[in-house]
Amino acid sequence: MLNELKIILLEILHSPICLIGPALGGYLAQPAVKYPHLFPKDSFWDKFPYFLPSLSVSAFAFVVAIACIWLPETLHNHPLSNESIDDAEALETGNISNDDDKIIQKDENLFLNWPLMSSIIVYSIFSLYNVAYQEVFSLWAVSPGRFGGLNFTTDNVGDVLAISGIGLIVSQLFLYPSLERAFGPIKFARISAVLSIPLLQSYPFIAMLSGITLYLVINIASLLKNVLSMTIITGLFIMQNRAVEQHQRGAANGIAMTIMSIFKAIGPAGGGAV
Repeated sequence: MLNELKIILLEILHSPICLIGPALGGYLAQPAVKYPHLFPKDSFWDKFPYFLPSLSVSAFAFVVAIACIWLPETLHNHPLSNESIDDAEALETGNISNDDDKIIQKDENLFLNWPLMSSIIVYSIFSLYNVAYQEVFSLWAVSPGRFGGLNFTTDNVGDVLAISGIGLIVSQLFLYPSLERAFGPIKFARISAVLSIPLLQSYPFIAMLSGITLYLVINIASLLKNVLSMTIITGLFIMQNRAVEQHQRGAANGIAMTIMSIFKAIGPAGGGAV
């Protein structure tokens, strides 16, 4: 339970940041056009209209890199006997059993752990779809109406993503924990995945709207889509956490991140091509 709470808290911090970043880019792009009193025409900022958001993100990354120097080590280095360590792991993971046949061997091959690998495969495929959506959404939103886009400005896109980020914080803090306890991570992830299909299928019809109706509907759709996506991701993380013993979680997470990164590298190229 403690580890699952950590996963939920991690997603609370991670999910809005993934949306606040693009929103920040939307607000800071083309500063000479949006804020001419601060960034004069024909200045450096006018010649390089996307330098300001890049500089801002780099400044954040630099601060985080420096702050990481003082991050404490989080390994459990307790002077306990092997039996005590096994008992502590069993208590934390909830795998308490007196049956010796159910003890998982320390050298178990994670690639042969089907519950783990199946959740990693689903997580990787979903990551590919998610990163493709994130790339295509911004391009679609700023495209002219004659091409099926929303004809939004970068400020409009920033507004939509910022609202979705705030909604994700509220959802992860107040809705997900109780709903996950009621349905379980697997069923909850399945429900969210099924609901995502008709939601995404409605996007072309949203482009037919205009004015305040368009702005309101696209904000609701974006918020629902990102909440459903984060529900699936959080559920898959919890499933991966439950599939292995505590001493294997670092290696399991490394495998998951490696495979997911490969799929995410394919996502932008695939989404852009389609």
